[in-house]
Order: sequence, then C-alpha cells, then structure tokens
Amino acid sequence: MINALESFNYITPQTLLALPFLFGLIFYISAVVISNQRYRKWPFYRIIYGTVGILCAIIAVAGPLADLGHTDFTAHMLSHLLLGMLAPLLIALSAPMTLLLRTIPITLARRFTYILKSKTMRIISDPAITSLLNIGGLWILYTTNLYSMMHGNTVLHLFIHIHVFIAGYLFTISMIFIDPVPHRTSYMYRSIIFVIALAGHGILSKYIYANPPAHVPAAQAETGGMIMYYGGDAIDIILIFILCLHWFKSAGSRAFVKPTASK
Repeated sequence: MINALESFNYITPQTLLALPFLFGLIFYISAVVISNQRYRKWPFYRIIYGTVGILCAIIAVAGPLADLGHTDFTAHMLSHLLLGMLAPLLIALSAPMTLLLRTIPITLARRFTYILKSKTMRIISDPAITSLLNIGGLWILYTTNLYSMMHGNTVLHLFIHIHVFIAGYLFTISMIFIDPVPHRTSYMYRSIIFVIALAGHGILSKYIYANPPAHVPAAQAETGGMIMYYGGDAIDIILIFILCLHWFKSAGSRAFVKPTASK
C-alpha cells in the first residue's frame, strides 16, 4: 500500500500536467468532427498545428525530457522552450477559439463571447500585461531561488509549468490575431512591446549564460542560455513574420478602400 502511494505521488505531477493537454487534443479533434458536420471542413493545416502544438506541450511536461529536466538544466530549458514558446505558437495558429465557437450551441457561444469582450479580458490580453507575465515571470524564475525551490515542491512545480504555458499563450495571441479578438491593439503598439519583450528575453538568456541559477553547473547554464537565446529567436522570427504579414495585408486593404464621395 505504501509503495503504491509512493508511486502515485511520483507520477502525479507529470500526470496532472499532461492530462489537460491530452483532454485538449481529444476535444480539438472531436470539435473538428462536429464542426465539419455543420459547416465547411476545418482546414487540415490547423489540425496539424493544434496536434503538434499539444504534443510539444505533453513532451515538455511528461516523459523522458521532463524527467531529465529535474537534474539537467539543458533539458529543462529545452522543455520550457517547447512549453512556453513553440506549443503556444502552434496552438494559437490552430485557432482553437474559432473552432470552439463553431462547435458549441449559439446561446453558449454568445455567453462566451460576452466574457471575451469583458474589461478583465481586455486587461489580461493587453500586450504589455502579457509581456510582463511572460518575460517577467522568467526573470523571477531564473534570477531568484525559485528555480531550485521548484524541484523540491510539487505545488510550486505544477504552478510554474502552468504559468509558463498560459503566459506564453497569452503573449502569443496578444501579438498575432488568429482567432477573433474583441480588444484589438494597433500594430505599432504590439511591435513596440514585442521589441521590448525580445530585448528582455535576450538579456535574460545572456544573464543565465554568465550567472547560472543556484545549483546549476556552469556548463549546463551556458548550453541552456544558448538554447533560450537561439531557440527563442527562431520562434520569435515566426511571430515577427506573421505580425508583419498581417500588418502588410491590413495596410494594403486600407489602401484599396475607395473614399466616399463628399456631399
């Protein structure tokens, strides 16, 4: 009985983190099937984005990489790159909110839309706030004792991983609008905040390279810092491309709008 409880306690953190993503994948596929029966077929490329994004998150929180991340900072940084940057980007590109609104009953969809239009969501989805949650959270994690404390406290371990994903997702959807967004911010504002966030992310990766977190070997910190710097840049380039593409299309559409005749 005691051995069973010990095994349960060992597997619980990974299970608790992986299950929501697994349920999310099941829900997404089910929603696609339901949506295809009511409307035109859901784009296949969005299914690929959603599936790969959720699988990236599961790999980051459960399995060999997650196990190794407890003792190897390089593996930890790779898992956080998957969980906090790549998975949120791919899931955002899969347009989950649009699919949800196509699937649920109209009355429920209206209530959900009302929540999205609330002042609370306006604040939470503001690029400045999402950047503070995302980049600011990473600074706190790696420049304090929080990183070492995380590995000895299950609740803290769960909270930090959940925060990394949610903060990364909110940051992503505040920068690029794939789903309908009630509270739209200007391209200029998003671009300025994005540049500041990029600088904060880059400086942090260099800080980690030169100042390893507590109990992290210097060699692992250097490799982890480079993964954070170059891996983060690779994903950010995709975000920049999408943001600029949307901006270009928006400017082009406004340029071709015919002016109304004056009376």
